[in-house]
Amino acid sequence: MNQRDISSNGLSVSRDAVDDPMVAGADAHAAEPLAAPQRSAPASQRAMGQSHIHESARAQVAGAAHYIDDLPEVKGTLYAAPILSTVAHGTLNGVDASAALALPGVRGVVLAADVPGDKLLAAFAHDEPVFAHDTVQHIGQVIGLVVADSVMQARRAVRAVKLDITPLPAVLNVHDALKAQSYVLPPVFVRRGDAATGLAQSAHRLQGAFEVGGQEHFYLEGQIAYALPLEQKQWWIYSSTQHPGEVQHWVAHALGIDNHAVKVECRRMGGGFGGKETQAGHLAVWAAVAANKFGRAVKLRLDRDEDFMVTGKRHPFAYEYDVGFDDTGRITGLKLQMAANCGFSADLSGPVADRAVFHADNAYYLSDVEIASYRCKTNTQSHTAFRGFGGPQGVIVIEAILGDIARALGRDAQDVRMVNLYGQDASSGRNVTHYQMTVEDNILHALMPQLEREADYRKRQAAIAAWNAKSSVLKRGLAITPVKFGISFTATLFNQAGALVHVYTDGSVQVNHGGTEMGQGLHTKVAQIVADELGVPLHRVLVTASDTSKVPNASATAASSGTDLNGRAAQFAARNVRDNLASFVCGLDGCGAGAIRFEGGQVISPKKVRAFDDVVKEAYANRIQLWSDGFYRTPKIHYDKATLTGRPFYYFSYGAACSEVVIDTLTGESRVARVDILHDVGHSINPAIDIGQIEGGFVQGMGWLTTEQLVWNDKGYLATHAPSTYKIPATGDIPQHFKVELWPEANREDNVGGSKAVGEPPFMLAISVYEALRNAVAAGREGRDAAEPVVLMAPATAENVLRALGKLGA
Repeated sequence: MNQRDISSNGLSVSRDAVDDPMVAGADAHAAEPLAAPQRSAPASQRAMGQSHIHESARAQVAGAAHYIDDLPEVKGTLYAAPILSTVAHGTLNGVDASAALALPGVRGVVLAADVPGDKLLAAFAHDEPVFAHDTVQHIGQVIGLVVADSVMQARRAVRAVKLDITPLPAVLNVHDALKAQSYVLPPVFVRRGDAATGLAQSAHRLQGAFEVGGQEHFYLEGQIAYALPLEQKQWWIYSSTQHPGEVQHWVAHALGIDNHAVKVECRRMGGGFGGKETQAGHLAVWAAVAANKFGRAVKLRLDRDEDFMVTGKRHPFAYEYDVGFDDTGRITGLKLQMAANCGFSADLSGPVADRAVFHADNAYYLSDVEIASYRCKTNTQSHTAFRGFGGPQGVIVIEAILGDIARALGRDAQDVRMVNLYGQDASSGRNVTHYQMTVEDNILHALMPQLEREADYRKRQAAIAAWNAKSSVLKRGLAITPVKFGISFTATLFNQAGALVHVYTDGSVQVNHGGTEMGQGLHTKVAQIVADELGVPLHRVLVTASDTSKVPNASATAASSGTDLNGRAAQFAARNVRDNLASFVCGLDGCGAGAIRFEGGQVISPKKVRAFDDVVKEAYANRIQLWSDGFYRTPKIHYDKATLTGRPFYYFSYGAACSEVVIDTLTGESRVARVDILHDVGHSINPAIDIGQIEGGFVQGMGWLTTEQLVWNDKGYLATHAPSTYKIPATGDIPQHFKVELWPEANREDNVGGSKAVGEPPFMLAISVYEALRNAVAAGREGRDAAEPVVLMAPATAENVLRALGKLGA
């Protein structure tokens, strides 16, 4: 059972340890100036900082929380199933649906010719067709739909459709793409200093190459959309999406109508992880085109196999590096090539690859560095956003390099990492990133040593060395790795949000904002923020479904910025209402508005204490506005995408993890025995939710690096397209000692409640597992130089561990 306690170091969660290693820029607010914030209520009365349960938890446990497939369907609803390409690359000569059309319940087929608007999706690069026509670009590309009276009739009919495709040569990996210069977007190069000179003058030098695989999102609720045509060419789209505004734009674009005619609604998702940022839009467009053709509501839900075959994954990366360093392990020169497998279209590959470039330093100062980033076009699914958004693919390469440096020097990797950290201030001369952003809030010089002490790292390292010397089969490894993760969309325009707060005459409060709820607790945190701003109990605040007809032009709920943006916008909206009420009360009591306090469900002036509900009723009777909008744009940020320089991030989130693993050198099997985490979320708005995000992010990252292997065969067919062959972490994979502790310091930037983002940064803490595995492999290599780099392809499946040990051929 989890043990939770409050200590001087913040809230922590732990599980008991076991001994068996195999069991183990602009103004923040664009509106008129607001009154000064009220004085804080006692902690016992505040909603923020408390571990309130998720707003949908009880409904989810009871099965009463509605997802799109649970919604009542309108009379006459039809159901669609996708027609998928069976060839990785080829000329599409024709589609014979005659046999399908003869089956019971089948209403028809939808193809590219049925798209009334643009035949290409309204994606950034405008390089992806709504439905494949003329050519197919990967196995699983959607060519069209069969529409029928029931789901099963549609799916059975799809199997009767015959495709005439002439195969063409296919590019299936980044190495072939690099040779052919096959790119979805031009390469990007970032340089600082003189890497060639730095390398030439280095005391030591290493070269290496390795790869990390992709990752399937494996959300519990698959991709789904329900399109309802309304009167006068208007549309209501239910979409399981992280970006309702983009779905609205894509549907309107495909139908050839204005955005205002399309309303997109999403109450909640059963998981997103980035997979529903752009690619939920495909489902919505396909369903809407079908509904437009037949004049009926159409639902389209992919089954798990189709979801795997159709949708993009985390981008697989291949790396080559040449690094120079001194006797302490400090990097003195680095040339790095990163090649991203983007799939057949650009999707979000540009910003994903950019963020990988931004995070190729992780927490370390690179004085002389040259980074080449290639965005490779292959005939596979178009890869897309995934938790971390390229950050993990950047962080892992520098951590692997530092691990290899430590081995080459015979030094402890923790010491090598510490000597390479960014400085704490400008006087160090080591606090400017390779993209010219100054690191102003570095806490790792204190955080990492604290974790080292609390995890008993040095003593355990000695014990593990003794164990490995005696054990011929089981080998242990231990590693600490940090995270420095930039918070904000790198595309500056997306760093804005809006919200509406309505106070009703009974004193209850309704909030609507542009963010979406995918299980991460965004709505819960926003409700806490609004409750504190108005001084009302949390249960009096209701957050309603994300809806493009309420808050327009909202950014995706992504980049870990959901609470930062939408929470602040909702806070400003609530503050406007509060200020209206404060002005009203100060007029009654003859005092200044700043003297009015809202707390504990009461409105307190120097002369009188009133119930919030009573004040609201009186204010309504005096025609005081009881609702308001709020708008927030992130300050200080700017970014030149032509040079990849500027301040793309408002602040950094930090953390570190110490992971211990054990491998079986005979079978290649591995297990994570113990994990200790110290992570920075600023002043947590909801500690329980934040710790849950840290735990979940870590385990998901652990899956990426250990078990979740995507395998495409030599024809471009994804062989791992179901739970029988694609292995996400299960309960048995969770280490029995799994301790999470929160760093106590508030965000040094003026963020809502002093908090920091929590969604993506913890994912990269799992790189400590990968580095621990490499250390265990190093201990298990027989007859090999201990200083030799460990080449371990990720994920570190049993086969890849054996290859790294030299016991299995390539």
